[in-house]
Amino acid sequence: MSAMFSSLRVFNYRLWFGGALVSNTGTWMQATAQDWLVLTHLTNHNATALGVTMALQFLPPILMIPITGLIAERYDRRRMLMVTQASMGALGLALGLLVVTDVVQLWMVWAFALVMGIVQAVDAPIRQSFVSELVPPKKLTNAVSLNSASFNGARLIGPAVAGVLIAAVGTGPVFLINAASFLAVLASLRFIRVCELEFKPRVVRAKGQIREGFGYVRSRPDLIVVFIMIFIIGTFGMNFPIFTSTMATGAFHVGSDGFGLLTSAVAVGSLTGALLSARRERPRMRILVMASISFGVTCTVAALMPTYWSFAAVLVTVGLSSITLMTTANGTVQLGAAPEMRGRVMALYMAIFTGGTPIGAPIVGWVANTFGPREAIGVGAAAGFVAAGVALTWLVRSQHLRVRHNVGHGLSFRVRHDGDGMPATEAILVQREEAAAARLQTEESLARQ
Repeated sequence: MSAMFSSLRVFNYRLWFGGALVSNTGTWMQATAQDWLVLTHLTNHNATALGVTMALQFLPPILMIPITGLIAERYDRRRMLMVTQASMGALGLALGLLVVTDVVQLWMVWAFALVMGIVQAVDAPIRQSFVSELVPPKKLTNAVSLNSASFNGARLIGPAVAGVLIAAVGTGPVFLINAASFLAVLASLRFIRVCELEFKPRVVRAKGQIREGFGYVRSRPDLIVVFIMIFIIGTFGMNFPIFTSTMATGAFHVGSDGFGLLTSAVAVGSLTGALLSARRERPRMRILVMASISFGVTCTVAALMPTYWSFAAVLVTVGLSSITLMTTANGTVQLGAAPEMRGRVMALYMAIFTGGTPIGAPIVGWVANTFGPREAIGVGAAAGFVAAGVALTWLVRSQHLRVRHNVGHGLSFRVRHDGDGMPATEAILVQREEAAAARLQTEESLARQ
């Protein structure tokens, strides 16, 4: 149990974790209110309009790839986070005032979604890279998993609270509460002990740095296969707002509180998966494969559930498999990338993960409108199986994965490959980070003596 929460022993990470938990809760409340606002107040249950809203919010990460990674590597990440987090709080406040005064229109929500997406495109790689400054290298995997736990703990609380508040007082106050929640993360950034941060080398401005980042990823097939998997799942599988809202209104005919509880059901599984991931010392490719297959299976079962409560129960397993996939992929990329390239690599990772939404969300929304919400979830299930197929194909070709029949043991088979799914290049990079951390500890011990 202590290993699961080891990063919380670090003061800076503990402070960041608490502030992020409050802010994430507000963010999930706003996401629920925004989806409900578009689906029931600004349109007549139009899932395509909801898909467009999601697409606008997630389009900027793709368009801004050339600059967001370099921003994360060139500038002070703590100060940049204070700027981006304050900006998102201000946007939530402005949208809340428009809703409360009853002047909001669909195009306004779309405009705010686009601007929010621009700010989040800058914020995401900085926030992801900043974790490596809060904890020593040996605790990075644990810190990434606990970040997911914080995010999904908020996902458990936020939508359920938002659903009750929407039913009681409307969507406007929910946006205002989210704006206030950003004060918590801003306070944590203000009081972090700067002298205890694990500063990474800043990248000096030079020609060809963007091209260098793309070239680095292109030379790493182990990273490329993770990016392909994340693109497939992120584009067609991670459209939970569409899945849950259309099932809530179209299949089960429940209100905002029922919609919020479905989102929280996903979060229960996600929180469990994040905490289980925190126990693992290092991400493995085989976990990615298993999680992708599990995502496909659980989405298939969810699409077949006949009642609201059976659907909600299966959503827990959907959340478990999806967050296991996400945390493992995130940890693989963070540990696999060289420290001087981490900002650019994470910017590309986040762009691929969220950038597929502008393609997938309108398509999945159209499927929900045309064929039904269950068929839309089936699209997500197919994405899980295809992503697993991509990983298995890479393992067969690069690590000589083989399924062999054991002679004399009936129908017994064994799976053999060159290792555990971690490429040699990645293992070397991890060893270098661990060796650097060990040297630093030795130097500090000698200095004290």
